[in-house]
Amino acid sequence: MCLGIPGKITEIYDDNGARMGKVNFGGIVKEVCLEYVPEAEIGDYTIVHVGFAITRLDEESALETLKLFEEMGTLEEDLNPEAPQHMADPSDT
Repeated sequence: MCLGIPGKITEIYDDNGARMGKVNFGGIVKEVCLEYVPEAEIGDYTIVHVGFAITRLDEESALETLKLFEEMGTLEEDLNPEAPQHMADPSDT
């Protein structure tokens, strides 16, 4: 699944001319390209899609969305592809 996931910018740096940063998604930290959000600063929340920050958003919306992703069980699955995948038990249907 490919989602736009909110995260908090914890670090900003230049990598060979590209504006990059570290973004924390509820405990999982990823390197993200910040070129599309030049106004973003450390402490801001952003929506990240396939490694690119695409927009800023307020903290309340970001935390609410992260909580929903956690409840659905998709946050770990989307951010950490090496994590064991939870499969539905066919006998549950």
